[in-house]
Amino acid sequence: MPSSVRPFTGASDSEAVPLAVPGGSPSRPDILPARPPSEEARPEPPPPLTGFEHFQRFWDRENGCWTVKILPGEYYVSRNEEAISTVLGSCISACVRDPSCGLGGMNHFMLPEDATLWPNDCLEPAVGLATRYGSYAMESLINDLLKLGAARERLEIKLFGGGRILAAMTDVGGRNIAFIRNYMNLEGYRIAAEDLGGTQPRKVVYFPTSGRARLRKLRPVENRIISHHEQLYLASLGKQAASGDVELFE
Repeated sequence: MPSSVRPFTGASDSEAVPLAVPGGSPSRPDILPARPPSEEARPEPPPPLTGFEHFQRFWDRENGCWTVKILPGEYYVSRNEEAISTVLGSCISACVRDPSCGLGGMNHFMLPEDATLWPNDCLEPAVGLATRYGSYAMESLINDLLKLGAARERLEIKLFGGGRILAAMTDVGGRNIAFIRNYMNLEGYRIAAEDLGGTQPRKVVYFPTSGRARLRKLRPVENRIISHHEQLYLASLGKQAASGDVELFE
């Protein structure tokens, strides 16, 4: 595992820290109970960038910062001292930042499973809808970074995910990996760090201002839950493609 990706154990999706109960200790009602150190240092949440106000944030006690959790099909950009987290099975997340301006973000995407969306070789840049889903996910994140002052030649990109966890289906994770490697090559981007493939889902926590990433492989019971959610997401992608509800750029 690259040195720039730090593994960790234990849950990091902490719920909001409960407020101290008024009244203090039963034996000393004049003394309020001590608050955990992480709560003592808990600042107000930083203001989100324009366009990302709808994302909910929670206080992550383990990492000591406000955190945004993104779901499949989403991306988030920040220049604040906060974290972005997601859980990946077959999906891919790209963590992208410009080290010079302290601006970064993360996406979470999967290519549609429907083979009819792959008219030729999925690695050909000019083929159908499925490849364009991945391109749209990458360009949406990168274009927002560029609009906010990042420079394309300075972008640092770390890649995660692409596990083979949907056992009853084709290797969706492998296909997602093939797409992202080809995309990076075609666009001329360098991969700063990666953790791709395998059979376990991952939890990734990314700190966009520093570029630090924390990675945890998940247990089999969590694997089943993630597999279920990814199958639902794949089904929704197929419906969107069939109905034409997804607007994709040329």
